[in-house]
Amino acid sequence: MNKRQFLRIIGGTIAVAAVAPSYGFSLPKFSKAGVLVEAASFENLGGWVLDTQFYQQIGGNVLLAHGIGKPVANASTSVNVPESGKWHVFVRTRNWCEGPWEAPGQFKVHINGKTLRETLGTEKGWAWQNAGLIDLPKGAANIEVEDLTGFEGRFDAIYLSKSSSPELPNDAESLYHWKDDVTGRNKLAIMEELFDVVIVGGGISGCAAALAADSQGLKVALIQDRPVFGGNASDEVRVHTEGIHGKGEKILRSIDTEHYPNGHENAKYDQEKREKSLAQSNVHLFPSQSCIGLEKEGNTIHSIDARHITTGIIKRYRAAQFIDCTGDGWLGYWAGAEYRYGREASSEFNEVWEKHGELWSPEKPDNRVMGTSVLWNTDYGRYPSSFPKVPWAMPVANKDSALSGDWNWEYSNENLNQIDDAEQIRDHMFRAIYGNFYNAKKSPKNKMRELTFIGFIGGRRESRRIMGDYIYKMSDAIDKPDFPDIVVEEKRALDSHYQLKHHGHHADYRSEALFRRVGMYYLPFRCFYSKDIDNLMMAGRNFSCTHIGLAGPRVMNTCGQMGIATGYAAALCKKYKVSPRTVGQKYITELRTLVGYNKA
Repeated sequence: MNKRQFLRIIGGTIAVAAVAPSYGFSLPKFSKAGVLVEAASFENLGGWVLDTQFYQQIGGNVLLAHGIGKPVANASTSVNVPESGKWHVFVRTRNWCEGPWEAPGQFKVHINGKTLRETLGTEKGWAWQNAGLIDLPKGAANIEVEDLTGFEGRFDAIYLSKSSSPELPNDAESLYHWKDDVTGRNKLAIMEELFDVVIVGGGISGCAAALAADSQGLKVALIQDRPVFGGNASDEVRVHTEGIHGKGEKILRSIDTEHYPNGHENAKYDQEKREKSLAQSNVHLFPSQSCIGLEKEGNTIHSIDARHITTGIIKRYRAAQFIDCTGDGWLGYWAGAEYRYGREASSEFNEVWEKHGELWSPEKPDNRVMGTSVLWNTDYGRYPSSFPKVPWAMPVANKDSALSGDWNWEYSNENLNQIDDAEQIRDHMFRAIYGNFYNAKKSPKNKMRELTFIGFIGGRRESRRIMGDYIYKMSDAIDKPDFPDIVVEEKRALDSHYQLKHHGHHADYRSEALFRRVGMYYLPFRCFYSKDIDNLMMAGRNFSCTHIGLAGPRVMNTCGQMGIATGYAAALCKKYKVSPRTVGQKYITELRTLVGYNKA
């Protein structure tokens, strides 16, 4: 007998319960008599940015002083101090680049105009750092956080305590419960809403899936963990969309980008277009929501829970069908679906390319994947300018010098997981960028150059791939079998990246691409639903494929085609009250007609 299970993801750990979870529960051993201020709840961010991409790993959403070398404006907020007297102030922060140099991300805290004693962001790892003691009156108090460097200082929360040594949690799981307890969120009921289909992940794949499902009259929820939609195509990351539109021209034209240079400010115009297209649809949009768990019974998902990134409020989304467009395959992973990570042995699917050997496909399976890029650029300023020394960046940049970074500014390391170690990977790219620019500024010809953009959201290429009834592989692109369930097409070359260090280059943050041109190729619908979870589809780079099978179709327009196919499939699932697998088996002609392969 299948029992209903509720999975809440707490600090990256899956907690299973027999009843629907609410907010975190009380942990008596930790202090809760003080005043907690979560960084994400600050009323005025100033020049700081809200960084949500490591919530599961570190136990919170952080404010980041992303000043690209210049201190940012203060972040500020007001709090209610319950009683007058002396208060000890603790800040959960970290020195993000430890070594024989001053910490790069230093900052100060001011309360009611008084500066606390300690400089913060200077201690090892994520931990509570004592900022100092201050005498406060009862009532409203103003907290300001001052960035001192412009180099990626960060904090998760501030805690005011009457005790000089309060017991404070630091692991992500305990923080989850404690924050809900101290803020009083654990007294709230979780609101629920029913949809026909819930799509998690608001990149191009998710947007396309939502618009396709909406066009068929479905009630659609689109959940995104950033304030804007578009994923890697958003104006936060600024990667232009590549690949062909296939049969999805109408939908994809409304959400894609022009072919501007990667990292270009023109991304803002395509962002406006995309947001307008979504707003004009009937899709229920839920930006700024991080998925934190799901409810399943046997092999069926019944609901997912998502937490608002600033308020911490949780909402439950129920549906008959779910589409995983997270890129990292979060829904499939949590639900227990089979997935792959890394490169298959070349012999498993006969993916040998002798010309490039191990760089293309290894003799033995390994954990290498295509990496994360952080795009950046510079421009001429009005006046000559200098750039501060960045000794913490030099071990990565060495003597390299550059004024911009495109797709091949990419970091992957087989000893680091693209999901679990995402903060370290992104920070490694920061060091490469700042070090290169510092070296470039030494030249008199660059005296007018200024940094204009560095992304702080990493543009990831590959992580988990959820397995479907069919695993797409290199021979499918080369041999072009006549699949009866083709729903996606692409003609872009198979394009797998490797780190240049594997070819003897000293820079571990640079990559190269291997292109294998094979002409037009086609992808079957069986790649876009989980073989293990009856009502879960996936679109985007987490579809069912090998590492090499991902190499061509991983780009955004192609992933958007996947989204369109799954959105239409969700409509047929409702129409016939069947699973995605049954749509593929019994109603594939109708699905292909909706996609555009058959005349209606």
